[in-house]
Amino acid sequence: MNVQLGSSVRSLPDYEAVRQHLPPNVWKYVLNLLQEHPVLVRVVPHRATKLGDYRPPRLGERWHRITVNEDLNMYAFLVTLLHELAHLRVAALCATGIKKHKPHGPEWKKEFAVIVGPVVEESMVPGDLCVALAAALQRPRAATCSDRLLTLALSQYDSVVDQCLRVEQLEVGDCFQLPGGRQFILGDRMRSRYRGIEFASGIEFRIHYLARVVRLELD
Repeated sequence: MNVQLGSSVRSLPDYEAVRQHLPPNVWKYVLNLLQEHPVLVRVVPHRATKLGDYRPPRLGERWHRITVNEDLNMYAFLVTLLHELAHLRVAALCATGIKKHKPHGPEWKKEFAVIVGPVVEESMVPGDLCVALAAALQRPRAATCSDRLLTLALSQYDSVVDQCLRVEQLEVGDCFQLPGGRQFILGDRMRSRYRGIEFASGIEFRIHYLARVVRLELD
């Protein structure tokens, strides 16, 4: 489902789809954040490469754009949205003359901490997530999935019960399948990713150690 602007650019965006994907008690806080700057938010189908993204206004336009994957549980959706809103805040500062910044540099880390701080301090999420978010604020990462503690804490609230494992739970040489159906043989670990050789092409890929996969039992 998309959250789209009406026929007039002066219309206020409808954030109903966003509200439906968030914990009810955070909505007032999030709505205040969304109303700080003109921003369109789209709730989009699953993407294997990212949970959400931010785009600054196009030339001659005033609207910022954020997308968030629709298949995230409500707490993962919240953290992803706050992550992207921190990007928006930095972009707005740049428009007022702040020096050029790195995508996840000190400016973004500062804004992310400012945005997430009240969520932790006012216990807007369960206690285990408050602990994980507080730890994440000590060293904010470029992607939620790069923070092991936070990713595992958020995954406890996934509603889907399946046979998926994390890549780190497999052994080198195990065969596995990604959600999209592509199949691999697991290779050695390289920092936060593992080598994976695709069956169909023989091409080597890098797969994040926390990616959810299904182990294949081959005859």
